[in-house]
Amino acid sequence: MGVGKTTVGKLVAKKLFRDFLDIDEEIEKEYQMPVSQIFAELGEKVFREREKEFIMNLCQHKLKIISVGGGAFLQEEIKNVCMSTCTVIYLDISWGDWKSRLELISESRPVLQGKSLSDIEDLFYKRKEIYSSYHSKIEVGIQSAEEVADSIVQTLKVSWELHETK
Repeated sequence: MGVGKTTVGKLVAKKLFRDFLDIDEEIEKEYQMPVSQIFAELGEKVFREREKEFIMNLCQHKLKIISVGGGAFLQEEIKNVCMSTCTVIYLDISWGDWKSRLELISESRPVLQGKSLSDIEDLFYKRKEIYSSYHSKIEVGIQSAEEVADSIVQTLKVSWELHETK
């Protein structure tokens, strides 16, 4: 959440000539309201069910770059299908770097509403544990979005070359 998945994902997709889809944005388009409003009016359960449907469907389509929301891997089924059918790249950020982004992201993130800084820090570290399954990890925070995207593209190219030689 707030690590730059959409910004970086769009750059990676452009560099690899792929389509990019942000799951949260797709759900917002469908319901014609922001995620925070979906949570408030329809509930998190409705959002999570739709999120799961989108991701499960998209994981069956190759050559797409998708950004899943920060809470998607809370659902074990989503995590399992992503790990088995996709290349999962985890954008890792330190608490200090992420905390400096809070002012920019807190209004649009329903799971942060009404929480103390201590509660938010707990959530940050719980989410880190949830995302401990991945194929590749890229450190973000000090790098620009362009540099992060270039690192991901290089990682994917190496991975593809390794798989081709088998």
